[in-house]
Amino acid sequence: MTLTYIFHSGFVLETEQSILVFDYWMDPSGVMDGVLRSEKPMYVFSSHFHEDHFTKDIFEWKKLREGITYILSKDIYKHRRASKEDADVWLAKGGIWSDDTISVWALGSTDSGVSWIVETEDKAANKREQSQTCLESAERKQARPKVKRIFHAGDLNNWYAKFLSDDNPDQQRYSFEMEEVFNPIAHEKQFLGELKDIRKVADSFDVVMFPIDGRVGNGYTLGGRQFIERFKVGLFVPMHFTTGFESSWRMKEFTDEKDITFWEINREGETIEI
Repeated sequence: MTLTYIFHSGFVLETEQSILVFDYWMDPSGVMDGVLRSEKPMYVFSSHFHEDHFTKDIFEWKKLREGITYILSKDIYKHRRASKEDADVWLAKGGIWSDDTISVWALGSTDSGVSWIVETEDKAANKREQSQTCLESAERKQARPKVKRIFHAGDLNNWYAKFLSDDNPDQQRYSFEMEEVFNPIAHEKQFLGELKDIRKVADSFDVVMFPIDGRVGNGYTLGGRQFIERFKVGLFVPMHFTTGFESSWRMKEFTDEKDITFWEINREGETIEI
């Protein structure tokens, strides 16, 4: 598989069978120009209605090519950012959808919308396993497909981590950035509760895309750290960073401790082989 960073929380994951596009917003380096020329089936995910995770521009792509399936969070429709017929699949937390290529679970968020678990079979790995089993015992001749499991967090995070070190973190506060009243302790409990719900579906991921946003302030890696403490992760990919690429690299010292590969993204349009 190859994973390409588009911008903010936007990524393109290409497998042998398909192309998955997550939370497209803007494309400074023109990543989608090449992607849209591919003939592989394409699945487009938008985790929620916020303008930095969703734009109606994605619907223009179906004028350029066939074989696109739009899988969107129901809050996008609820907030009238799209019409019901714009998406092939609308999911809220707890929703499940699959076809012959991928399986999708919509999980919760500590903001709007959902987070995503996506499973896709790795045909190349399956072929290698089948070749190997030819040389092994008869009991293992029925090789099972290798499944790649992907997690995209959307806006799931411990967003108010910096307030947890205050003298009285269990009090109501007001966030001008989020325009909401919140309780830091209650918010963290909600976040950890969402992680428990995710573990009911899966406890390991080949790829995790997760917000590491320096605007959170002190403790801005806490949500990511709490995630990797609870799940087996192959590759950890930071996203949603708005204070420079280097700010997201702070997470690497924690993934190193867990022997998890970390992608130090340097630019829009950068690609990594998985």
